Amino acid sequence: MERVLSRDVAAQSGKEVLIQGWLHKKRLLGGLNFILVRDRAGVTQVVVEDAAEVEKLRGLQIGTVVTIEGQVHEEPRAPGGAELRQPKITVDVPVTDESPIEIDKPLSHKPENLDTLFDFRHIGLRSLQEQKVFRIRAGLLRYIRSFLTDHEFVEIQTPKLLAGATEGGAEVFKVDYFEKEAVLAQSPQLYKQMMVGAFERVFEIAPAYRAEPSATTRHVSEVTMLDIEMGFIKDHEEVLDMVQDITYYAVTNAYKDFADDLKSLQAPELILKDKFPRYTVAEVHELYTKATGTDTTKEKDLIPDEEKWICEHAKKEQGCEAVFVTHFPKEAMKFYHKLADDGQTVLWADLLFRGLELATCPMRENNYQKMIEQMKAAGLDPEHPGYKYYLEAFKYGLPAHGGCGYGIDRLVEKTIGLANIKEAILFPRDINRLTP
Repeated sequence: MERVLSRDVAAQSGKEVLIQGWLHKKRLLGGLNFILVRDRAGVTQVVVEDAAEVEKLRGLQIGTVVTIEGQVHEEPRAPGGAELRQPKITVDVPVTDESPIEIDKPLSHKPENLDTLFDFRHIGLRSLQEQKVFRIRAGLLRYIRSFLTDHEFVEIQTPKLLAGATEGGAEVFKVDYFEKEAVLAQSPQLYKQMMVGAFERVFEIAPAYRAEPSATTRHVSEVTMLDIEMGFIKDHEEVLDMVQDITYYAVTNAYKDFADDLKSLQAPELILKDKFPRYTVAEVHELYTKATGTDTTKEKDLIPDEEKWICEHAKKEQGCEAVFVTHFPKEAMKFYHKLADDGQTVLWADLLFRGLELATCPMRENNYQKMIEQMKAAGLDPEHPGYKYYLEAFKYGLPAHGGCGYGIDRLVEKTIGLANIKEAILFPRDINRLTP
């Protein structure tokens, strides 16, 4: 007999079927006994009345692997609307140790319980409710890949072991590399720009490593990033439009395809337009200062409370909880950013969603000589061996280009409405956690 998955059991009403999976729940009540068997598609209820079959389950714990043959009967109260009766049970892998996590009940995501949640993640993810987070995450990644492929982006994979921290910025993790010192990549920034010279449009979804000693709800040491880069752009607005369209496509499809899962996870109502509002940094400072009485007009970046405030403001006033904040001051620029014509601001925007920065979206400087000048102004040595191949890409012709570094973990967190970025990561890594 061919195996039938739980989602297809109800369609076999009146027939004998074979199911395989894990013992998910067991209720032995004497004359009438129920078990739930979990597979990749969900759970199937099985009614066990025969004393010999009940005895096979005696002493077995959740997680036991079983094969069951039985007859399908309609039962509206059962998961999927059907159950198996007169089962013949085969115990394939017995489990006699009690599970440290009660996977048939909702798991606590309160801050004080997160360490327990992560310590037993490999068991806790057997909970159907916990799985929903990562099925939605997989869906978001699928939508992003589909969108970018349809728009002629080529997926690339760049090295994560580098000769030095040539990009600058956040602290790096140093590793021993055959008696040389190497670092873990903070981003594929230099590589993706170089690849514009070959493919015009590229993207990568991969881990990046940030050795920042941060213990917040929005930072981890290993992140999953979407990086895109696109050449022959007309202006910075074209970059923002692309990032906007990726986000709108991914999030709206998630809310459509995972509507029931998002509802059960108590995700907030989605309030999103296909054109995101755009504010300059100066405009946000001015609006926030006027509304709250806290003067931020001297800040070069947004403070976290401003990020939350401007998203709420845009949701209320413009019906969209995703916004772009543009024209950061020159003092905040990276060496590869392009200055605006005013010479004082940068063609760089942040994408904010539900109060959190998801992506930085700059236009790049593509003039070779200006790149040299900007590197020197930033205190970097253009003669450093780590910059040789990067600068050659400019020397031998790179068109106007721009892109983004986009936090996948943060996108998942905010799409679902989780309280901590680590809840959106399968096995999170932070300053205290290297296991499991």
